[in-house]
Amino acid sequence: MPRANRYNADADRFGAILRQLREQRGWTRQKLAQRAGMTPTYVGILEQGGNVPSITSVLELIEVLGADIGEVMRQLAAARIAPPAASG
Repeated sequence: MPRANRYNADADRFGAILRQLREQRGWTRQKLAQRAGMTPTYVGILEQGGNVPSITSVLELIEVLGADIGEVMRQLAAARIAPPAASG
């Protein structure tokens, strides 16, 4: 699946959470992709916020990682209302 043409802040936030969960487990993109039935390239695109995943993809990734979908959604919602980080 190709990258989206436009930036999406929610995709960027989800990608950061996805990468964090994967790294916490010590998994490579290859391992996550294989377990989720996706390609490592697609997982990389998602982690970089380059595409908005379908709800099916989100659920599959979170389930494979053994994470709590409710907690992930709470993190995304909180990030939407948090003030943007100051760039230095």
